Amino acid sequence: MSEEHRKIKRSLVEAVGTGLGDGGAHPKEADRPAAEQKLSEAYGKLGLTLNEAARGALFTDVMNDLFGLGPIQALLDDPSVTEIMVNRADRVYAERAGKPGRTNVTFDDDAHVRLIIERILLPLGKRLDANNPLADARLPDGSRVNAVIPPVAIAGACLTIRKFSKSRLGLDDLVKFGSVTPAVADFLRACVLGKLNIVVAGGTGSGKTTLLNALSGCIPDHERVVTIEDAAELKLHQDHVITLEAKRPNADGTGEVSIRDLVRNALRMRPERIVVGECRGGEALDMLQAMNTGHDGSLTTLHANSPRDAISRIETMALMAGIEFPIRALREQIGSAVQVIVQQARLRDGSRKITNVTELAGMEGDKIVLQELFKFKEVPGPTVDKVHGSLQASGLRPQFMAKLETTGIRFTAATFTPGAPPVARAAA
Repeated sequence: MSEEHRKIKRSLVEAVGTGLGDGGAHPKEADRPAAEQKLSEAYGKLGLTLNEAARGALFTDVMNDLFGLGPIQALLDDPSVTEIMVNRADRVYAERAGKPGRTNVTFDDDAHVRLIIERILLPLGKRLDANNPLADARLPDGSRVNAVIPPVAIAGACLTIRKFSKSRLGLDDLVKFGSVTPAVADFLRACVLGKLNIVVAGGTGSGKTTLLNALSGCIPDHERVVTIEDAAELKLHQDHVITLEAKRPNADGTGEVSIRDLVRNALRMRPERIVVGECRGGEALDMLQAMNTGHDGSLTTLHANSPRDAISRIETMALMAGIEFPIRALREQIGSAVQVIVQQARLRDGSRKITNVTELAGMEGDKIVLQELFKFKEVPGPTVDKVHGSLQASGLRPQFMAKLETTGIRFTAATFTPGAPPVARAAA
């Protein structure tokens, strides 16, 4: 955006915004028709001779500043953008196809970024100032928002938006995207139908929530499901679903409802399945106890770089509950509660794939035995900037196959045969 365009836009925003809403800073959607009329009049008074395309772009910028999220509104409207990162007023990045890149989008100044942040937080009753420089929020469409301002953000206000997918993806969609093979997708579908407890592990932005949503979509319609999240993102199609969302503390520090509080409360709601968007703390212990006391088929995610790391992470989080456990007793709890760990990763080319499917196969001494069932194996390809490969069976059959078979689910021998074509279908 040229400086001249910026100056014209500022003058029009000021002229049109005066008198709208609460004085122009936060006009309501109902003010849009009046704003469009005022914009045409204000533009006419400037005596500009812009061509139709330039005038349309200018009008869009002005309306986005008044009613949308300013310069980043176009990125929000772009379906190919999955994440928006405002590092400072003149440094805006967008992620497409798993890869972030700098855009030509800029804000006028830091105050402009602060205005957009305020526009997001105001309807939610949240405050951001020097005493409270961090904020999490959610846009009306479900997109997750994080904002940070000085003195914490040294170079100026920062804004990060993880866009909410408008389409509900299932396991078949992940197969089409190359995130998982048909055979492994069927195996995971069977694990959900067989009511195994599953942990999805992975790094930030690896696609954990997308996979959790796809797995949750396999839960039968008649089962009562309670979902628990920091910010509601899961989109289950089933009818018998209760969605719970954590609540941040009020400005005076009271009124917080944590994930752990919700997990404990969910146990009193007669759930057949509990789905926790992400375990981050002491709620991991409550999840383990729930999984060990009849709530089979529960699902959750956590941050970890490998299945073994996931076990260590669960141990650490369970200890955060403040209850002293002998380490062996805690590991026995984990080993009996969790049957499957699914490792999700974002690879160097930006693609998101399942890289491991691992069974927890009991204890050896004080150590949980992990049995790898499927692992992603990379192979040389025609281009170095794209990862080639697929999930391959290890040759081991899971110990819980007997439980799956009682539900009528059967697998061909090729499903667990190394090097077999990855199209072995599960049959009910």
